[in-house]
Amino acid sequence: MSSNKKRRPGLQEIAKLVGVSKMTVSRFLRDPKLVSESLQLQISSAIDKLGYIPNKAPDMLSNAKSHAIGVVFPSLTNQVFADILKGIEMVSDVQGYQTMITHTGYNADKEELRVRSLLSYNIDGLILTERIHNPATLKMIEISGVPVVEIMDSVSPCIDMAVGFDNFTATKNMIHRMINKGRRHIVYFSARQDQRSIIRQQGYEKAMQEAGLTPKTLATKEASSYDLGARFLHQILKEYPCVDGIFSTNDDLALGVLLECQRIGIEIPKQIAIVGFHGHKIGQYMNPKLASIHTPRIEMGKIATELLLKRINGENIAEKVIDLPVEYLDGESL
Repeated sequence: MSSNKKRRPGLQEIAKLVGVSKMTVSRFLRDPKLVSESLQLQISSAIDKLGYIPNKAPDMLSNAKSHAIGVVFPSLTNQVFADILKGIEMVSDVQGYQTMITHTGYNADKEELRVRSLLSYNIDGLILTERIHNPATLKMIEISGVPVVEIMDSVSPCIDMAVGFDNFTATKNMIHRMINKGRRHIVYFSARQDQRSIIRQQGYEKAMQEAGLTPKTLATKEASSYDLGARFLHQILKEYPCVDGIFSTNDDLALGVLLECQRIGIEIPKQIAIVGFHGHKIGQYMNPKLASIHTPRIEMGKIATELLLKRINGENIAEKVIDLPVEYLDGESL
């Protein structure tokens, strides 16, 4: 089966665009300070315009299959992505594919660097987590011709294929469950402020508005942690003492809230209902069990990899966007 990888722009194309020699471009790539500042700007803008990707594989292999796929996660410490990776490798290992894993710290510029690096190793396909990419990232992907699957979201526009769940509807439904249990002063705790946290916030706000209630959000760019959940709890008790429900963008925050409530003697769920997102096992071992939304992470990794390998092998894809169901766990904290 012939590969669908495209011939990529090389040093010659950059040199021609800028009007310098290949040697000058090569010097710039080794160390930008080796050329003048005005040339640095010109060469760097030509690289972006052409979507240049350095080639770390020998030329004779540049159109062959590498049997490696690149996986770009925003974080490697988050349990969500460890579960997805398990699903990816359940498929890639059996099919004889190696995974090359990198992470971006939820930063689009870092994603651009990481994707350029992965593509330079001549990978056969890419699994990406975010939906907002730098134009240069999209250009490189287009020029390389490698297939891409985006995960964690089945609604936002995607480059080609996507596997995930509906963050907005999942959150909206869970907030309605809280309201149906008599909660009126529900607050949303958000960390990272990544795209999915913002979509969940919109789902929360929509549910509150539909019920004629006032939404209130505490948000930070800081990473989620038990400690942040505890700090948010103290802040909301001061600012909004009538709070009777807290929905967190993930289980780490929710567990921080739950443990701090227990420490200071707030009864759960009698005084405050607490709900997380993702449904990690640790929440189900808490006392009371944490209410949460269980997301199909291993399944998502498996399906994303199956789609990617089909595309790599030139097979037909009947369904390019796959929406996976979530499960609502009422636990004992709702």
